[in-house]
Amino acid sequence: MDSSNTPILNEVAAGSQRIVSGACPHDCPDTCGIVTTVENGRAVDIAGVPEHPITQGWLCAKVRPYLDHVYHPDRLTHPMRRVGPKGSGHWQQITWDEALDEILERWLDIIDDFGAEAILPYSYSGTLGLVQNVVTSGRFWNRLGASRLQRSICGAAAEFAVEATLGARWSPAYEAVLSSKLVIIWGHNPVSTAPHFMPFLLKARRNGAQIVVIDPRRTRTAQKADWHLAPLPGTDGVLALGLAHIIVEQGQQNEAWLLTHTVGWSKYKQRLAEYPPERVAALTGLPAENIYGLAQLYGQIKPGLIKIADGLNRNLNGGQAVRAICALPAVTGQYGQKGAGLAYSNSGYLAWDDEAINKWSQCPPPGRWVNMNRLGAALLGEVQDPPVKSLFVFAANPAASSPNTGKIIMGLQREDLFTVVHELFMTDTADYADIVLPATSQLEQTDLHKAYGHRYLGYNHQAIEPLAECKSNWELMTSLAQKMGFEEPWLRQDANEVIDEVLSATSVHNQALDGITITKLQSEKVVSLNIQPAVPFSDDYFPTPSGKVELHSAMMAEEGLDPLPGINLEVNDDGSLDQLNDPVDPAASLNLISGAAHHFVNSSLANQRGLIIREGQPFFEIHPDDAAVRGIDTGDEVIVENGRGWLQLKAIVTDAVRPGVIASPKGRWQKLNDGRNVNWTTSEALADMAGQSTFHSNRVWLRRVGEYDVVS
Repeated sequence: MDSSNTPILNEVAAGSQRIVSGACPHDCPDTCGIVTTVENGRAVDIAGVPEHPITQGWLCAKVRPYLDHVYHPDRLTHPMRRVGPKGSGHWQQITWDEALDEILERWLDIIDDFGAEAILPYSYSGTLGLVQNVVTSGRFWNRLGASRLQRSICGAAAEFAVEATLGARWSPAYEAVLSSKLVIIWGHNPVSTAPHFMPFLLKARRNGAQIVVIDPRRTRTAQKADWHLAPLPGTDGVLALGLAHIIVEQGQQNEAWLLTHTVGWSKYKQRLAEYPPERVAALTGLPAENIYGLAQLYGQIKPGLIKIADGLNRNLNGGQAVRAICALPAVTGQYGQKGAGLAYSNSGYLAWDDEAINKWSQCPPPGRWVNMNRLGAALLGEVQDPPVKSLFVFAANPAASSPNTGKIIMGLQREDLFTVVHELFMTDTADYADIVLPATSQLEQTDLHKAYGHRYLGYNHQAIEPLAECKSNWELMTSLAQKMGFEEPWLRQDANEVIDEVLSATSVHNQALDGITITKLQSEKVVSLNIQPAVPFSDDYFPTPSGKVELHSAMMAEEGLDPLPGINLEVNDDGSLDQLNDPVDPAASLNLISGAAHHFVNSSLANQRGLIIREGQPFFEIHPDDAAVRGIDTGDEVIVENGRGWLQLKAIVTDAVRPGVIASPKGRWQKLNDGRNVNWTTSEALADMAGQSTFHSNRVWLRRVGEYDVVS
C-alpha cells in the first residue's frame, strides 16, 4: 500500500469485504467516481459512485469491465530486457535493480557524450492523475535536465484559441444545459466521449430545447439530434464565420453588448464580409439554405449553448476554427447567461501551482522542447544538438496513437536509441523497447483527479496491492532519482505528501480550493470546487489583457498570427502517392477522419477482448456515391493509403458519412490488427496554433484488395 502514514478514511468494511472509493483515471471529461469491492486482497467488483453528481451510479461501456483490465492475463509483472533484434519479441526477465542499473549506466554515458537533453521523456493521457501524470511528467525530468515534451497532440490549438479569445477555459456546469433552448454540439460526440453529459442534454431536449449536431459523420450523438449538418472536415471555422455574417446581415447581433464587452468588433465585422453564404456553402459542402437556417436559429433562440471538443481542432486550421466559434456567443451577446455561451473545458478553474509541480527554481535550466506530434521526425534526425539518444515512454503508446506511425517505428528501430517503456502491457511501443518495466493500474496506486468536463475533485484510494513487481509512475520516478543520486526531498515524497504539498501551494492563490484539504478529499467520495460566479463570465469579466472578449488579439499579432478569426484554405495535407508506379488522380482522394472509438479511450483498453468484440472488426465508413465510383461494396476489404502508409479495412457503405469523407475510429493496436492502424496514414504536420496535431487533415486513396500490389 502507499507508504504514507495518512490513514485511508474512505474505506467501508462490509463483512469480509472492503469498499474503497476512487476515480476513473482515463482521458474523459467526466472523471467518474468509482467504488471498488475488495475481498481477500482481490478486487471483485467496480461500480460508479451513486452520490456523484455526474457519475450518478453508472460507468461507461469502456470502464464497466475495468477488472478485466486489472487482471488481464497479459499484464506485465516483471522488468524485462530485450535480447533479440528490436521488434523481434525476444525478452529476458531481469530484476528491478538490474533494470535500474542498466538505465543509469546508459544514461550516464549519454549525458557524458551529448548532455541530458539527449534524453526525451514521452508521456500523455494513460492516466490524468495529479501524481501519476502531472508531477511524474515534471519533477524528475526537470531535475535531470532532459528535453521537454510539447504535449500538443490533443487540444493545444483549441486551448490556445479559447484563452486568447476569452482569457480562460471556463465552461458552464453540465446541468446548466437544462436552461438552454438551443444546443449546438459542434465536432463532438459526447455519447462516446462524454457520456455523463448526455442525460442532462436529453432532459434539456425533453424540456423543449432544440439539438443541432455539426459533424461530417452522423455519430451516435447526431442520431439523437433534431438536426444534423455535415460540413467538410477543416471547414468548421468557415461555417462559423458564415453564420456570424448572416446574423449581422439580418441585424440579429447584440451591438450594445459587442461595443461594451469586446475588443476588435469593427475589424471583425469587416472580416465577416469575406464569408457570404454562397462562398461558405461552396467551401463547406453545405446547402446555403441550411447555413441560413442555422444562423436564424442561433440568432433568434436564446439561451443558446455551443458545445465543442477537441476533434475540430485537429486539422490545419484548427485554432482559427475554434476562434471563430468562440466569437459566435459574443456576436449574439450570450456570454454570461445561464444555459448559453461556450462549453469546452473547465480546466481553467484549477491550474496546479507550477512551482509545486515542477520545482523549476531548484532544477537546471529547462531543456529544449520536442513536439510530440513529430516524434518520428525527431527520432530520425529532425532534432539535433543534441540528437535524441534515449526515449522513456510512460502513460502513452505513441506507436499506436501518434501520427505517421511508419516514421515512428523507423525511429524506434534505431540501434543507437535506448528506449525504456513503463507499461501495464506489451504495447505496440513496448515491442521496440530495450527495457520494459511493469506499471500499476489505477486500483494499485494513490492519486488525485480533477475533471476537465465538470467541477469536482476525486481522490483515488489505492484499493489493492500492486500485482507482482509492478510500480506506479511516481514510485518509478523516485527510484530513478535515488539511482541518479538526487537528494532533493521533493523527489522522495510519497503520493499523499505530493498531493498535500500541491494542494497547499495552489490554494494560496486559487479560491476554488477554499476549504479543500487532503483529509477532506480522503474522507469524501466527491468534492466540489468553489467556483464563483457559477455561470462563467456572468460578472462581465474576461481574464484577457483587456478584460473583454478579444475578437482582435494583440497577443496573437505579436506572435505573427492573424489577430482576427479567419481561415487560410490555401494549405493542404501532403498525402500524395508519388512513389506508386501507377498514376493516382489527386481528385480521387478522400478525407479520412479518425474520431474516437466507442469502446476504447485512445489506445487504452484496446487490448481487452470483450471491448474488441463490441467494437467489431476494423472498418471504415464511406458514402454510397464515393463507393459507387470506386466499385466498393459493404464487406469489401479495401486498402486505404497515401504517401505515408497504408492499412487494410472492411468497407461499410452508408450515408452516415458525407460525400468526400471516409471515417475510421482511432485507438486500435496495430499488433492486434494485422500490424497497422489508421495512424499509418495520418500526417505529422502541425496546425495553425500551439503545435497542434492535424489527424483529420488526411487525404487518402482507396482500392479494393487485389486491385494492384500493396506498397510496402
